This record gives sequence, C-alpha cells and structure tokens, in this order.
Amino acid sequence: MRPVLVFDWNGTLLDDASALLQTTNAILERFGRPAIDLYTIRDHCDVPLSILFRSIGMSEAEVAAVDRDGSAIFHDTYEPLADKADLRVGARAVLEWVRQEAASSIIVSNHIVAPLVAQLQRLGIDRCFNDVLAFESRATQYKTMSKGERLRRYMEQNDLKPESTFIIGDMPVETDIARSLGLISVAITGGFVSEARLRAAKPDHIIHNYHELLPIVRARGFFH
Repeated sequence: MRPVLVFDWNGTLLDDASALLQTTNAILERFGRPAIDLYTIRDHCDVPLSILFRSIGMSEAEVAAVDRDGSAIFHDTYEPLADKADLRVGARAVLEWVRQEAASSIIVSNHIVAPLVAQLQRLGIDRCFNDVLAFESRATQYKTMSKGERLRRYMEQNDLKPESTFIIGDMPVETDIARSLGLISVAITGGFVSEARLRAAKPDHIIHNYHELLPIVRARGFFH
C-alpha cells in the first residue's frame, strides 16, 4: 500500500510567515495600531484570521472592515508578498521523491484555489500534486465547508485509507483533523504557530524541516 501525503499550504509548504507578518502589520498601520513581531503572530495565529486580528487587539469594527469585500485589504497586500516566497527547506525534494514513488500528494488549504495553483506553477511543483482542495473564491473563504470536512469527503470519494494517510501542517488544526479522521499527524515548526502550541496539540510527530519527514514515513512502513 502506498501512502497519501496531505499537505497544508501556507506556512507548511510555502515559507510565507514573513508575508503574513508584513500583511498583518500593514493592516495594523491602516488602523493606527502598533506593529507586532513574528513571535506574536506565532503565539496568536488561528483560522479564520479574524481570530488573530481580535487576539492582537483589533476592534470588532476593524475586523469587520478587514473582512469586508472578500478580505481585499488582506489579499491585495498578501498576494504580491507571497509571490516572492519560496518553499520550506527540503520540501521540493520530498515532493519529487513522493512523485517518483507514485504515491499521492494532496493539498488541503484554507487559501483560495486560483492563487494557490498559480503559486504551484510559479514554483514548478504543480505536477507533484494529485489534487488541490481549497476555497473556490474570496467570497466563499471560511464560509463553506471546513478543510477537515473537505478532506473527509475527498477521502470517502477516493477510498483513501486513514492508516496510510499522513497530514502535514504548521497549525494545531491539522492535528485536530488527523485525530478526527484517524490520520497520522505531522506538525512542522517554523510556520504560523509556535512550537509550544504545536506540541500542546499532541501530534504524532513534530519536524523542523522536510529532511525529517521521509524517515517518519519509512518508519511507518512505507518507501522501503
């Protein structure tokens, strides 16, 4: 049996924590609020991002203004910054290895399909993925089914086995999804959330870069 590797995108494969920080600070500046640092982002980041904005002190009116118009304030700042972001260390090698082994790689993200696919093409890794599961548009982001439900339905439709499916993410939500669906959870540090918060979620494995992922997959009986 070949494994299925399910990846989150932002902060997990794409090294865009700095882009998130710069975007958040641009939003804070717009409302006359002081800038924050990456440690603060990692202590408070959650999805939807309105949770982050509230937790760093923005008012309900300010959060509503950011959410208005399909989060244009956020996306119009973030996307040009994301266009300059690279992959996380070791990610490209892992994706190519999985592709050569004819195993499946899937992205399950809270991002939007079109800009996500454009990033895959920019980085030359679009051929590494069987599918991209994400929101259809800015208008539907966080308003239709959750990424966990999206993945659950996809697994049912494609007869994917939980015991051979790994989910890799940089936030506790991926560990929660793994626990709910019976998957193997791998949390990666250095993304949007602090290592302490990742450990508190109790994933099956924690890695600091992608060089550490394949030994875990092999230890579970795959890719010998």
